[in-house]
Amino acid sequence: MTMNRRFFLGAVASTITTAAGSSRKAAYAQRAEHLPAQDRNLDYAGVSELRTLLDARKVSASELLEHAVARIELLDSRINAVVVRDFERARATAREADVALARGERRPLLGIPMTVKESFNVGGLPTTWGLPMGRDWRAAEDAVAVARLKAAGAVILGKTNLAMAIADWQSFNPIYGTTNNPWDLERTPGGSSGGSAAALAAGYVPLELGSDISGSLRVPAHLCGVFAHKPTSNLVPQRGHTPPRSPALETNLTSGLGVCGPMARSTADLLSALDVIAGPDEDEERAYRLALPAPRHEALRDFRVLVLDSHPLLPVASEIRVTLDQLANRLATAGAKVARSSSLVPDLAESARLHTRMVRNVTAFGRPPDFFRTIRENVAALKPADDSLKAWRTRAPLLSHHEWMAAEIARARLRQQWTVLFRDFDVVLCPPFSVIAFQHDQKPDQEDRTIDIDGGTYPYLSLIVWATVATPPGLPATVMPAGQSKAGLPIGVQIIGPLFEDRTPLAFAQLLESEYGGFARPPEIPR
Repeated sequence: MTMNRRFFLGAVASTITTAAGSSRKAAYAQRAEHLPAQDRNLDYAGVSELRTLLDARKVSASELLEHAVARIELLDSRINAVVVRDFERARATAREADVALARGERRPLLGIPMTVKESFNVGGLPTTWGLPMGRDWRAAEDAVAVARLKAAGAVILGKTNLAMAIADWQSFNPIYGTTNNPWDLERTPGGSSGGSAAALAAGYVPLELGSDISGSLRVPAHLCGVFAHKPTSNLVPQRGHTPPRSPALETNLTSGLGVCGPMARSTADLLSALDVIAGPDEDEERAYRLALPAPRHEALRDFRVLVLDSHPLLPVASEIRVTLDQLANRLATAGAKVARSSSLVPDLAESARLHTRMVRNVTAFGRPPDFFRTIRENVAALKPADDSLKAWRTRAPLLSHHEWMAAEIARARLRQQWTVLFRDFDVVLCPPFSVIAFQHDQKPDQEDRTIDIDGGTYPYLSLIVWATVATPPGLPATVMPAGQSKAGLPIGVQIIGPLFEDRTPLAFAQLLESEYGGFARPPEIPR
């Protein structure tokens, strides 16, 4: 029976390799129909499940790759998540993985198919960040995180779509077009790692690599009902996660505000990926090694939990607050110590202003003189007492070096405040975002966009606020599914942990997943 099955799968793989269009779809459907019952769920199998099948030689890396390729070609014309495809090189890599597996070699991701966000350099592939200036540029070598994934055996079959310049909570750009949310094709999957989250929710691959400075990992995970981990600042090297035509330098060009991190459909897979990509860069690792602390606790009842469900600068949709409240009640019933407020919480409004100021200054770097002339005119038109987030965004590109240093000192104070808070609490739960997945809004100037929250209209760019809780102090944050809206759209929770204690929010997420459930498949995607 095994020989017949493997002969059948090999024949199907060969058919998929050579066929095109509708024949690929037919091959995919035929394969799914004839697979043994235990293997029909490969679409949504996790890394650990696939690892078990591969190690037991019940499926080959080549078969897993062809399964992923066929599903992408079946569904992605509607979703548009995998925008750079490297299937032929991936086939060669999968064959090499099969040879390694046959000789008994074992690596954490050996033979596992995955994709990475387009903003990461992959040698020989385009890196555009969705910017027209990057259209014809190809990276010479892999980003550090990509190289580590490959060394662990991952079969990288392509790159996923993103927001232009990785600067939006939607994923569309003039190079690759718009990515749709698998839960509702009329809605955004989030951004900037929106293609990554969509690829996971659609069942293409079990693992993704994304990045985050203002929620770019956390927001898409929340909107697509998957998992993501924003690591502690500088835990994962960012060399090779740079704009097109830029040198891949061994430094964090965002002063530690930006991070690279994993996305998956389970906490276990986040942990597996983080173990692979975390650690000092090449020069630094000659001097020290990474040794993340163990989780603070192993049972939900032992956790001290602080729940924050409101922000002073922007409301949170009622369905998100209800979901968070229900989770808090469950935790209290399970024996966890749950608090709804604390005098130790830093000023969230001040943190949001600080984040906005610094990130906007970073993203203005390298802009042409005309841009700064316009900014000076806009600043001159502001009232001196204007303390709105829009005013902070407007002034930010003109920060002097002294003002930047003052902002860095403010970040250091903020880290101290959080350190004190985490003496009394183990994790902080809060929304990843103020809204659930919303309809596409592609007005070119984000200042012209608005967002509806329970019937009220608010500035679109104010949605940044929940990203600003963890980013300025550099804290780790895990996002996981926590429920669904009345319309059946995903709702996530953000779990923030102490600095360099990434394993604590991840362990907490894993316990929640085990106790209350995690990823749920979206409705069948129209073909």
